[in-house]
Amino acid sequence: MEKVIEYTNGEVTVIWKPEICKHAGICVKMLPNVYHPKERPWVKPENATSEELIEQIDMCPSKALTYRMNKT
Repeated sequence: MEKVIEYTNGEVTVIWKPEICKHAGICVKMLPNVYHPKERPWVKPENATSEELIEQIDMCPSKALTYRMNKT
């Protein structure tokens, strides 16, 4: 079964699939206040707007990062 880890800022949920991550580093380069690979949890979505998160996630080359909008 594929491992899936989720992080939310309330409005959007960041979905990470570590098994397909290629560690390209685009996430860390684009949003260094959100992604901290050496910390746990390593994703802190509250440190960016939902729009910033979506823009960055759409650029993930492996699609290890995806998102879904939460119902409000």
